[in-house]
Amino acid sequence: MKLSTRYQAKGIFRIVRGTVKEITGKISSNTALGVKGRFERFAGKVQKKVGKAQGLFGF
Repeated sequence: MKLSTRYQAKGIFRIVRGTVKEITGKISSNTALGVKGRFERFAGKVQKKVGKAQGLFGF
């Protein structure tokens, strides 16, 4: 598996995990968990875009 594909897959996983945390935080009224979920979702989007950029440059 290419490095760029691995980064994209990990990014998608982080997006899903962050979404679950954010929803769980809203349901349980836990604002800290919601914030962690939003941050993790953002980090996943960044990681996915890094993987796309690596794919464009051949990594």
